[in-house]
Amino acid sequence: MPMSFQKIYKRTVVPFILVLMLSIALSGCTGSQPKQAMEDGKINVVASFYPLYDFASKIGGAHVNVINLVPTGVEPHDWSPKGQDMSNLSKADLFIYLGAGFEGWVNQTLSSLDQKSGMTAVEASKGITLIPGTEDGHDHGHEEKGDGHDDDAAQDAHKDEHQDEHEDEHQDEHNESGMDPHVWLSPVNAKIIAQNVKDALIKVDAANQADYEANFKKLADQLDELHNQYKEKLAGTSKKEIVVTHQSFGYLAKEYGLVQKSIMGLTADAEPTSKDMQAILKFIKDNQLKYIFFEELVSDKMARTLANDAGVETLVLNPIEGLTEEQVKQGEDYVSIMQNNLNNLLKALQ
Repeated sequence: MPMSFQKIYKRTVVPFILVLMLSIALSGCTGSQPKQAMEDGKINVVASFYPLYDFASKIGGAHVNVINLVPTGVEPHDWSPKGQDMSNLSKADLFIYLGAGFEGWVNQTLSSLDQKSGMTAVEASKGITLIPGTEDGHDHGHEEKGDGHDDDAAQDAHKDEHQDEHEDEHQDEHNESGMDPHVWLSPVNAKIIAQNVKDALIKVDAANQADYEANFKKLADQLDELHNQYKEKLAGTSKKEIVVTHQSFGYLAKEYGLVQKSIMGLTADAEPTSKDMQAILKFIKDNQLKYIFFEELVSDKMARTLANDAGVETLVLNPIEGLTEEQVKQGEDYVSIMQNNLNNLLKALQ
């Protein structure tokens, strides 16, 4: 006997609707969903990526509603604003972006927004001295150590050629200024960024200046302590050279006397040549390194392949361009991840 329409509806349509509703509810917890909405009664702040979101949240406290444009688990090098992001920007009181060429989409985005929106845009890297994006860490410092390569003109020529390749292929797609934008990975620079965030909040909400000043002081003290830990502990390591996935630790290396050698360029998706790989393998051997560092928001395949070829292990060195879902659940933030980075650096540089 054929089923009635009511029975068919209960057995097929109703379960489907329930599954659909559950999926929508669960997906709301993922970084791929639309950003949170504006909130009445608060200063609505839009941050271009995670460190700015973290600092604005801590300094703004209860007075602000902060939206991170780049979703959890997404690498910002590959990201550009969509319709919902543009809507949030147009309604925000404050937009905080890094600058230094990091967000290639910023200028066009700002010019496309209605000038009558009342949104204030602030470049958080203002006041920081930038270093050239063609510098692969501090290789010059390594060469001065007299490690037997100063008479190798061919290697020097290849180094120049390699730098030109990175300039031609990758700077245009990521960094129009030609400078290294990864300024936040120095705690000293992070404090300057935090101060710029604090000043921006006071500019748009002077009534709560005292709270912003107090919250900034707490964060600044944490960053000062972080800097002191890095300075003291890294000064005592026997090695100073590190191999990293992409060239994001130049400011950290400069601040604490390290030498970074990157598998890729300023972006995390640049493909090294076979000559590049051979040069890195030689760098690992010459400096008797035991680890290659990789990061969590991009594939670790290249780092693991190179580590296998070199007979070394891998460790995480996080550029803090964004958090994973697991890190969000664990309550990680800029300071805690930088502390984890220091622990891994100390392990690798023994």
